[in-house]
Amino acid sequence: MKIALLGYGKMGKIIEKIAHDRKHEIVLKIDYNNLDELTTQNLQKADVAIEFSTPSTVLGNIESCFKAGVPIVVGTTGWHHEIEQIKEQCEYHKAAFIYATNFSVGVNVFFHVNKILAKLMNNYPYYDVQVEEIHHTQKLDSPSGTAITIAEGILDNLDAKKDWKNVVISDDKADDDTIAADELLIESLRIENVPGTHTVIYDSEIDTIEFKHTAHNRNGFALGAVLAAEWIADKKGFYSVEDMFDFNS
Repeated sequence: MKIALLGYGKMGKIIEKIAHDRKHEIVLKIDYNNLDELTTQNLQKADVAIEFSTPSTVLGNIESCFKAGVPIVVGTTGWHHEIEQIKEQCEYHKAAFIYATNFSVGVNVFFHVNKILAKLMNNYPYYDVQVEEIHHTQKLDSPSGTAITIAEGILDNLDAKKDWKNVVISDDKADDDTIAADELLIESLRIENVPGTHTVIYDSEIDTIEFKHTAHNRNGFALGAVLAAEWIADKKGFYSVEDMFDFNS
């Protein structure tokens, strides 16, 4: 399979290695140094594109792939408020698109179990719940897309919480925002060289239950993106990672 990499930072380089290990070929690599090479002609040399750029460039990259007729895997976060617009564009161009806040196999198992746990905890209203996410200091968005997906899984299954609210922790001090009883707190911390740690905490006067996923490196994210590229390459339509990881089948 021939792959175009849109975004060639740390994640792009890891994806390149894993793609080569799986006998795929990288035919195009785009970063801020060669944006002029992002053309329809160059994109059409690829069977699929994998997009890990920035929130400011991702929408343009998606549109370029739609116009070129190239399936695209999107792992960039911080743009999901535009999801309905992208879905409409995908349908208009009869394109192929799959996105995720996190393509890691382990994280997607975590997402699934998180929903089951939240539904179970409806029976025990004396537990309060919050989400904590820790990432490296270069991460641009807060909270992480993964934390938002975790929060949405809780909100969909736990009656006591109606919305989430983010608080950024810096220099051992938190924002002064007050959290209402029906709001789900997401605490965001930025620490050097942390690939990503997400914890769901159910706390009561009696005890505390912690459900945690810790990434040791970025390899799981990259492998999941390559698996998604293999999955979407011969398809048409608009998909999320839940369609690829069908745990309910």
